[in-house]
Formats: sequence, C-alpha cells, structure tokens
Amino acid sequence: MSLFGTKKNRSLSVRVSTFDSELEFKLEPRASGQDLFDLVCRTIGLRESWYFGLQYVDTRSNVSWLKMEKRVRDQRVELHASNNVYVFSFYAKFFPENVSEELIQEITQHLFFLQVKQSILSMDIYCRPEASVLLASYAVHVQYGPYDYETYKDGMLAGGELLPKGVTDQYQMTPEMWEERIKTWYMDHEPMTRDEVEMEYLKIAQDLDMYGVNYFPITNKNKTKLWLGVTSVGLNIYDERDKLTPKTTFQWNEIRHVSFDDKKFTIRLVDAKVSNFIFYSQDLHINKMILDLCKGNHDLYMRRRKPDTMEIQQMKAQAKEEKQRRQIERKKFIREKKLREKAEHERYELEKSMEHLQNEMRMASDALRRSEETKELYFEKSRVNEEQMQLTECKANHFKTEMDRLRERQMKIEREKHDLEKKIRDADFYVHQLTVENDKREAETEKLRKELICAKMAEREATARLLNFLNSGRKSSTDSLLTSSSVSHAANTTSSMAAISTPSLTTSSSTNDMETAGGAELTTHYLAQGDNSSGISDDFEPKEFILTDNEMEQITNEMERNHLEYLRNSKKQVQNQLQTLRSEIAPHKIEENQSNLDILSEAQIKAGENKYSTLKKLKSGSTKARVAFFEEL
Repeated sequence: MSLFGTKKNRSLSVRVSTFDSELEFKLEPRASGQDLFDLVCRTIGLRESWYFGLQYVDTRSNVSWLKMEKRVRDQRVELHASNNVYVFSFYAKFFPENVSEELIQEITQHLFFLQVKQSILSMDIYCRPEASVLLASYAVHVQYGPYDYETYKDGMLAGGELLPKGVTDQYQMTPEMWEERIKTWYMDHEPMTRDEVEMEYLKIAQDLDMYGVNYFPITNKNKTKLWLGVTSVGLNIYDERDKLTPKTTFQWNEIRHVSFDDKKFTIRLVDAKVSNFIFYSQDLHINKMILDLCKGNHDLYMRRRKPDTMEIQQMKAQAKEEKQRRQIERKKFIREKKLREKAEHERYELEKSMEHLQNEMRMASDALRRSEETKELYFEKSRVNEEQMQLTECKANHFKTEMDRLRERQMKIEREKHDLEKKIRDADFYVHQLTVENDKREAETEKLRKELICAKMAEREATARLLNFLNSGRKSSTDSLLTSSSVSHAANTTSSMAAISTPSLTTSSSTNDMETAGGAELTTHYLAQGDNSSGISDDFEPKEFILTDNEMEQITNEMERNHLEYLRNSKKQVQNQLQTLRSEIAPHKIEENQSNLDILSEAQIKAGENKYSTLKKLKSGSTKARVAFFEEL
C-alpha cells in the first residue's frame, strides 16, 4: 500500500492532537517536519514554539520526536492502515525554569497547564495527596470559574477526574469527602481570570520533584542501574528506586559538549581538569532522544541568560499591553460588577422591604380579621354564658328546692327515728316488766304445783281413809258424807288454779331508705385570646450612593495592593494549608496502599528537604567530586 494515497491525490493526510483539540491537515509530499510544525503553531496562534514538538510512535513502536529538518514521510511515522493518516501529538518538549517569568502567551500557559495536569492525573509526575487537592481546586476554578454559591451544587465535582488514582487508593475516603476538601480550597480562591488560575497551577506544579524531568535508564562503569533526568537546568542522576531525590547533578553551564557512540554517552565538562562524564544506555534510540533533549535544553538555558531577542521583546511588549488592556477591562468589569452588585443589593433590599411591608400588611389584615372573628366569638360566648348562667340559676333553684325537701325529709326521718327509739325503749321496759312478772308467776305456779301435789297426796290419803272406812262397814253414811265434802273441796282447789300463759310482744320497726342527692358542679370556662397587632413600619426610602471616579480609583488601587500582598503571602499560606490538610487526611491513610514514591516523599518531608534545597546542596560540591561520586555509585 502506498504511503501517499492514489496518484490523483498524493498529499499527506495528517492528524495532530493537542490536549484540547484535534487538527487535520493535507501536506505536500515533500513537506518537512518544520513545515508541519509551523502550520500547527499558526493554526493555534502559538508564537512561543521553542518549548513544543510533535511526538509520534514509529514503525518500531518507539516514541520519537519529529525532526524539523527531515521530510515527514522519511521519518518512519506509523501510518494508520484504516484511513492512511499520520498521527502526531503536540506536546511540550522543553520546560521553562520559571513559568511566571518565561511564559508569555496565554495559549502557551494553557497548553502547559493541560499537559502538566494530565501528567499529574496519570501519575507520570508524582504529586503528594495534599498538593493534589490544591491543584484540583485550581483545575475546578479553570473549568467552572470563580466559586459561586448560587450555581454550585453538591456532587458537581464528582463526575470529573480531579485526583490521581494513587491518591484516592491511598486513603479510605469517599468521593464526597474528597469533594468537600476540594470545595474548601475552591471557595478560598480569590476571583481570577483563567490564565491567572492556570499560572497559579503551574507555579505550584513546577515545585514538584518530577516536574519537567525526562527519565532515561542508564548505567555507570560499575554497571549500576540508575536514572538520568534531563531537565531545564541540567542533568540529574537518580537511584534506580528513587526518582524524587537526585544523587548528583550537573548544570548546563558546567557542560561543554555532549556526544554518544553507540550505547556509550560522553559528556565533556567545561573544567578541563575534570575527566569526562560517561554513562551507558540500553538502546541507540534512547541515546538519540537524550542528545536531542540535551541540545534543546542547553540552548534554552543559555538563551535565558542572554538579552531577549527582538521577537521576544515584541512578544513581551504585546503581552504587557494585552495584560494592561485586560486589567483595564477587568477593572471596568469589577467596577460594573460592583455597581451591578450594588444595584442588585438595593433591589434586593427594596424587594425585602416591600416583602416586609406586604408581610406587615398581611399580618395587620390577618390581625384585623382575627379581631373580628374574636369579637364575634366573644359575643357568641357571652350569649352562651348568659344562657348557661340562666340554666345554672334554674338548676341552682331546683337544687335549693330539692335540698329543702331533702332537709325536711331528713328532719322528719330524725323525728320518726326519735319516736321509734322511744317506742323501742318503752317496749324494752315493758318486756322487762313482763319478764319480771313472768318470773313471779312462774314462782307462784311452782308454789301452786307443789300445793296441788300436796292436795293430791292428801286426796290420796283421804281416799285411802275412805276406802278403809268403807271397808270397815261400820259407818257408811258418815263416810259418804266425808267423801262428798272432800271432792267438793278438791274441785274448788283445782278451779282456783288457772293456767298462766305468757303473752309475747313482737316489735317490728321499719326503716325507710334515705335518698341523698348530690349537687352538680357547674364550671364555666372563659377563653382569652391575645390580640396580635403589630405596627406598620415607615415607608422604606433607600439612600442614593454613587462613587466618584477618585473614590473608585482609590478602591481599585486598594484592591491592587491587597492583591500584591496576597501574592506575597500566598506561598506561606499555601504551605500552612497543605500542612493542615495533610494532618486532616492522615487518620484515613491506608499504610499498605502506599507506593514507593509515597514513602520516599514522607521521608523527604521529615528531613525538611525539597526540590530546591536538594539541588542547592548537591551543587555545593565541586564538579570533580560529583563526577567521582557518580563513577563510584
């Protein structure tokens, strides 16, 4: 298959991907890498092109940078078989020493911001957890603008990729907990434009140990495995297990010449008394990339230390004018925003006052309506109370009559009870008398019984005598007469003895039941309801408040002074905030999920070291000593 398509269309199809767009071009077959690069820079409006390059994957699956002097078709660029397109990525190839002083164009800052952000999220650049949260807050600021409590909603940040996976896996925290901490930092940022926020992001990111470092595996003469780090200020040597802290370093002003022979790389130093700095790589392709990066970084290093060219001076002047123009527009925008906020505030106050008056009117109307209802309720209750009072009086009279009747009945019952008790006492006395009389009669009866017995005995004796007399037969007539007399005498005796019977008195008393009637308790309730009434406030008259130009200028100058003071103190405040956040999330850390870089970073913090202090300490030794140290590793 031909690399150039059909005979009718021999142009090259090229697709260039940046971090925020994809560009497609048609190139002439003889177009060089410089032609393609210039076309891309013109398309995106980039003038600081010396930081960037076009990266591709060659036919051997190696990552390479497009050479500017060679034709595109001659550089072993892998052609996509599906659509016959050459694919390139537009990346930053070289990094500035100080982003705030060297980056001029907004597009340059934006491209660096996107690339560094992607490198941090993909963990190509190691970033501590607390710094990751801070950088994520700036990334949110770039995406959504300054924090606005009216538009911000909980969970709004959950959908985006804001933190490296190594950070979220290292702590036992939910996405909501991470979002809350990012939101806290996001709220603390002062209102800034997108380019200012991106610059703040880059100023923090450039302090990271792995920022702007291209790592390549190498060995020294002892065949010790090491890492070579190519940076904007020189070459760093790292231990195989530590990409954060370099073992030694050589700045570009100490290096005179760089070359390689197959896998052997030779660096000649400025000091002629010092032997060459030699190391070995694994592949010739790696040596070519190292040489290309060394040459580009060395040229930029020397260029920074020379007066700016006319092109750069022109760019800086234009950037300064553009910045001043935007500052004026921003001041105007801030002034208009303040006026709009003032008008909104006045409108809000008027609406609030109107609402307050409406509420007061509504409350007064409700109070009046409740008063009328209360009045009618009182009238109704008064009528009901009068009826209840009349009913109560009737009941009271009825109760009084009933009580009098019951009292009379009670008195009658008492009299009957008294009479009954008197009768009972009389009956008891009569019974007692009858009992005594009965006892007397029983005694008399007993006496008569004894006399009767005696009479019967006498009668028997007389009978016996009579029988004896009759039996004697001598005085029959006389005895008959005696017998008759005796019989007559016995009969008289018997008749005198009357049968005595004891009469019985039965006394019965009947007690009538006493009816008692209880009085009914009458309770009268009175409802008292307070009359809620509130006075209506006076009419709201907002005072007119207009700032003069001098007052506005004073306010603007004060804002600028505050902004400069903020910038001076921001670094110290950021360090304190990072320390606070580190302490907050420390209890949630999962120790076993820590990577080797996490452990090395913690050791670096405990030792009080950072990127710049380490490089300063390494540069304090002589070049000869550092070369000897490298060879002995």
